[in-house]
Amino acid sequence: MIQVSVIIPVYNAEKHLDRCVKSVIRALEKIHSEILLIDNNSKDNSVEIIQKYRKKYPGIIRAMQCLEPGAGTVRNFGVTEARGKYIWFVDADDEVTEDSVSKLLAVAEQQKADMVMLGMKRIYADGHKDYLSAVRPDEDNYKSRFVRYGLGPVQAFVKRAWWLQCGFKFKEGIIQEDMEMMSALILYTDKYAAVDEPIYHYYQNDDSVLHKTSWDPHAFDIFPALEGLYQRFKQADAEKTYHDELEWFFIWNLLIDSAKDFGKFPEGKPGFERSREMMKKYFPKWRKNRFLKQKPLRFRMRVRLNYKK
Repeated sequence: MIQVSVIIPVYNAEKHLDRCVKSVIRALEKIHSEILLIDNNSKDNSVEIIQKYRKKYPGIIRAMQCLEPGAGTVRNFGVTEARGKYIWFVDADDEVTEDSVSKLLAVAEQQKADMVMLGMKRIYADGHKDYLSAVRPDEDNYKSRFVRYGLGPVQAFVKRAWWLQCGFKFKEGIIQEDMEMMSALILYTDKYAAVDEPIYHYYQNDDSVLHKTSWDPHAFDIFPALEGLYQRFKQADAEKTYHDELEWFFIWNLLIDSAKDFGKFPEGKPGFERSREMMKKYFPKWRKNRFLKQKPLRFRMRVRLNYKK
């Protein structure tokens, strides 16, 4: 039985794909596994690189193609094609440590976990680094932190049968495809574990889809993504239980993170009005949010200014 399927969406990734694939191959040594390299209409030499690895590692590399655009679509396709007991989404411009898969697999098996969250080192274009810790199940109110954390797909090592049983799918056609779902995963299991170590290296490249230096209309994808997230909590009858956490998630993603893009480009100005409308619709009393109140005055003033723009 294949133990682990690593799913790697590939789109114009020739600059970084070698580094990524080599790191994953090293991490999978002595583990019955597979790597799904899924091209998504690349215009550079990514396909040639994929074929090079398929020929060199025919027993582990599966070269595939998904014509419908978008990382969410590719990940959904990868899940349907995967054969492993566990799946892990890895981005083509990142890398993993040599001991990453062995640690994740050991914890998942020992604790019979549906999901294992991992720590992530972020590496910026200017060379500085920081660390995003994993939410540990031994923390008080760990589910609260998980909901407001905003983890990405690469931080979750999951049991494929559980993923399929719950019917999880990434939203397709937008670049914020993971936001609608990832914070809601914890609603569906108590079999949760963590490896709080920097075993994933996330490169924040200036040319990546989320770090554009020119206006991209997909910046407005934040709105359907957050709408979908709220509806997912509502369907699970959890929007009241996690009201404060969801409210904080909206505050951060609309009035802090997205506001940077909206304010940077003239085309983004309508985003401020849409943000106000969304906050009025779901969280009209957001100024009283308990997590916001814990922040310094300067931070809170910045949030209020972004709301008024």
